[in-house]
Amino acid sequence: MQSKLVEGDLERVLERLLWLLRQMPATGDLSLAAAATMARLESEGPHRLTDLAAREGQSQPAMTQLVTRLERAGLVHRTPVQADRRVVMVDVTALGRELLQRRRNDRSALLRHLLRRLDRDEQAAIARALPVLCRLVEIGLDGGQGVGTAPPAARPPAARPPAARPPAARQPIAGAPATGARASA
Repeated sequence: MQSKLVEGDLERVLERLLWLLRQMPATGDLSLAAAATMARLESEGPHRLTDLAAREGQSQPAMTQLVTRLERAGLVHRTPVQADRRVVMVDVTALGRELLQRRRNDRSALLRHLLRRLDRDEQAAIARALPVLCRLVEIGLDGGQGVGTAPPAARPPAARPPAARPPAARQPIAGAPATGARASA
């Protein structure tokens, strides 16, 4: 009985936390799917387009469109494989890496703002829970039953990137430091 209560509470909290993260303003006009794809390339290195689509839970045509948009923006580049010109490798560019780092810095500043609003005991409770939550992610990434496509190792888990909302739907967090960036995930 206790396990079901914890599962339900954890699921609800994680859903709300994911929602909160999506609402946080971040540098760059990237969808969550685009940011996740770039983060995977940054952390794991170049991928074949077909493998990247499978790992991100996207169809190959959808991934091709996403990579085309990112390539036009100079955030990723494609390289044909010499041995088989039909195969294309995709990697993140230096500009893409810089954008990802700026986005992380923006979100870190907002999270610091929120954490400062907690008392020391609450902050300590979060600190104590982090290793267990990381272990839970590792279990899921190592083939936990019923877990979907694994997210990039450098990012928090998400079974699949949620659809991006238009920038107008996102609101800055009240009292949070301004990032000067457009509000997008």
